This record gives sequence, C-alpha cells and structure tokens, in this order.
Amino acid sequence: MNNPIQETKKSAQSKFITVVSGLPRSGTSMAMKMLEAGGMAPVTDNLRTADLDNPKGYYEFERVKKMPEGDTAWLAEANGKAVKVISALLEYLPDGYFYRVLFMRRKMEEILASQQQMLIRADKPTDQVNDQQLAMIYTKHLSSIQSWLSKKPNFSVLYLDYNLLLADPSKYASEINHFVDGRLDVENMLKAVDPSLYRQRK
Repeated sequence: MNNPIQETKKSAQSKFITVVSGLPRSGTSMAMKMLEAGGMAPVTDNLRTADLDNPKGYYEFERVKKMPEGDTAWLAEANGKAVKVISALLEYLPDGYFYRVLFMRRKMEEILASQQQMLIRADKPTDQVNDQQLAMIYTKHLSSIQSWLSKKPNFSVLYLDYNLLLADPSKYASEINHFVDGRLDVENMLKAVDPSLYRQRK
C-alpha cells in the first residue's frame, strides 16, 4: 500500500528541477553523488567517465553545454531529477521551469589548485592566466551570477560551503534534504561523502 505522505513529497519534488552549480572544482560532483545516493535520479549521459581527478565520476550531461545554442528541450524530462550546470551556464536555463539550485562554494585557492592539477594531468599549459587574475575573474563572475539568481522568481538557491560540508556532513545533508522537500535518504547521502578526495587543502 502506498504511503500518502511519501507520495505527496514525491509529487512536490517532481514539480521542480534540482540544479547543482558552482565554479568548476568546487564540489559539484560530490553534491551530485550525495543526491543520487539519497534517491534522486541524476541527469547524466556518462560520456565523461571517472578518472584521477574525479574518481567517483563527473555526473555531466553534454547537452548542458549546448544550452547557449538553444538546446534546452531535454529539460522537459528533468523535473524531479538533478543536473549539474556550472555557474557560467545558469543564465541559459529557460524560464518556464522551477529550479532549486545547490550552489557550491569553496576556498578560491583550493579551486585554483585543483584546476591547475587537472591541467597538469591533461598535459595542458598552466601559465595562460595567473592565479591572481583568475581569482579576480571568478570573484567578479560569482558576484554577478548571485545577483542574477536573487532576481529570478523561479529559482530557489541553497548556498553550500564545500569545506564546511566535509567538516560536518550530517548537518548539511539534512539541510539539502529539507531544501528539496525531504524525501532523500540522509544516511545514504552521508555514505557518499568521501573526505579522502579532499586533496587541495589550503
């Protein structure tokens, strides 16, 4: 027999799309893993497979990158699911849907160190923009996108600190669960948090 309370929660959650966002290397993949472990289906094509930089997987969906070109039809199937959208692409999410955004924040120096390590592993140049310039660019971008989000009536935002989440995952898993209408399995979410992957500590 169906539980009417659980059915009500599922119905409420199916009316919005959960978006995990932030700068690259800010903890977005971990947040996606937590949501999946809690019982929320991810929107992903698995084209980008796990590697040394993201041993648990990237949770990316290639069509997200095509939103600037107008490819947004896939969002019709994303209600009740979670999708990773880096902060630079949030503005391309179309009106007509309700979004709940988990926006990951992380110490800027750790983000920069993690991105540099990825470039080194990919044998790509690391000196095109210095850290100070990149930090200024990112800081300005974050200020702009947060201002934009505050003016969007169809967006609700929960800002999460990657560093604090790792220090107290129980508190933040419960907060995430409450934000998405409380149908996730918090205990399973906690199992998805792997402190050993916190490598660029500052």
